[in-house]
Amino acid sequence: MTVTQTSLFPPRTVTELVEDIKMLTQEIQDLYCADDIPWIIGVSWGKDSTAVLQLVWSAIAALDQEKRHKTIHVITTDTLVENPIVSAWVRQCLKKLEKAAKEQEMPFEPHLLYPETKDRYWSGLIGKGYPAPRLKFRWCTGRLKINASNRFIRDVIRTCGETILVLGTRKAESSRRAKVMKELEKKRVRDRLSPNASLPNSLVYSPIEDWRTDEVWLYLMQWNNPWGESNRDLFTLYRGATADNECPLVVDTSTPSCGSSRFGCWVCTLVDKDTSLEMMVQNDQEKEWLQPLIDFRQELDILDDKDKRDFRRIYGKVELFERNKDDKTEIVPIPGPYTKYWREHWLRRVLEAQVEVRKNAPEDMKDITLITSEELSEIRRIWLEEKHEFDDSLPRIYEEVTGEPFNDPRPGVGHSLLGSDEWDILSELCGDDTMHLELMAKLLDTERQFYTKTRRKGIYNDLEKCFDTSSRSQDEAINNAHLKRNLKQASAEGDITQVKQQLKDTLNPQQEPQPKQLSWGDRKFPKS
Repeated sequence: MTVTQTSLFPPRTVTELVEDIKMLTQEIQDLYCADDIPWIIGVSWGKDSTAVLQLVWSAIAALDQEKRHKTIHVITTDTLVENPIVSAWVRQCLKKLEKAAKEQEMPFEPHLLYPETKDRYWSGLIGKGYPAPRLKFRWCTGRLKINASNRFIRDVIRTCGETILVLGTRKAESSRRAKVMKELEKKRVRDRLSPNASLPNSLVYSPIEDWRTDEVWLYLMQWNNPWGESNRDLFTLYRGATADNECPLVVDTSTPSCGSSRFGCWVCTLVDKDTSLEMMVQNDQEKEWLQPLIDFRQELDILDDKDKRDFRRIYGKVELFERNKDDKTEIVPIPGPYTKYWREHWLRRVLEAQVEVRKNAPEDMKDITLITSEELSEIRRIWLEEKHEFDDSLPRIYEEVTGEPFNDPRPGVGHSLLGSDEWDILSELCGDDTMHLELMAKLLDTERQFYTKTRRKGIYNDLEKCFDTSSRSQDEAINNAHLKRNLKQASAEGDITQVKQQLKDTLNPQQEPQPKQLSWGDRKFPKS
């Protein structure tokens, strides 16, 4: 990172940085006063977004009261799986910002955003069974972070027509970020305002796009925070998340920067190692109560987890892909969602971690929540309604781990014709045949779902889907997928001989000819 920063932006003197800040202050004031387009500042409360917010606040505070004519929305998204220490810091900052805005009559309005319950991390991983996120299956970022903020931005655009989004993005963060920002610069329709690639009628303003990391820290340490927060506390937070417990200001190319500390979701498996959380525990014995979170993440972060996942995709179909193993090409199924056993296992482990951290956390963190009641209710709904697991195991697991009954916020959800007793009987009848158990459960529960409806339109289609996804054993389903793939490939190549051979190979040569199916007339009037 240091090499990238130095090559892109040569070091500036403190005098040059001061002059740049003066220039930015005037620029911010001019942009703010130029029109009635509302501003939205996206803030994570890390160093970059804090520096941008401080720059904008200071610039607007220097304006006369009558010129502070439009609201500046400050949005922060809480994914509900953030590092608990950082999450507490964010809430503290928001409260101080809101209080200072009222006292100083500043047009700043803070908003703490959350992803919709169906999009939250545990609803996906434990509810639907999505595997732990990977770079090639990054299902979490959009659901947890992007959707919530985009929803807010779209609401502002619907009301006001357009908006200016102020961000703390910097070219020095990475060569990829620099390339993207330079491409957007070419499409600018106004000075310093780039088009938003994903949101029409939204322009992006990045005041510190050319700043280096050391300049960000220099600004935060030397200029007072205008809403009463301590930037030194932020500095300490970053320092506690680094391996050497130091966060120096960069003075030359050999000096490491504190900017490499990564704050994100405590359960994130997109990085090789959650350094920030582990270093917090390592550097501060008072944070040892966070250890269960580290243990859970390590247990979840398994690259080869095929044994924990279904052999079918989440919609019940077997899909194949080619992979190279030991210099050989194999055609194997793409693993699907976590199985019922492992979804229940992850639920139990999260609840156990929550119980343990609450027991050992300091007084001001005793009410820490790793998984909310809304998420638990959504998980329960998915298991009951989408996966047809009518044994309704969530309340039982919750009570076994916490010692308390689960109070579902959805009224009447626990009243059903089928329950754990019926599931146990069905399991006993099916024995070790898990696919038979799954098929019978789906058929019974599909009938139950339609039983309460005034119209049963669509029941036959839903029953047919049950057979399509669950009537074959694992080996039969995989063999059938191979047959379809081979037939499709042979057909695309126009190889009729191969098509016939594939169809012939599916037949059992020793199979006895099936007797003719008798019609109603044959049964009523049998031939002598």
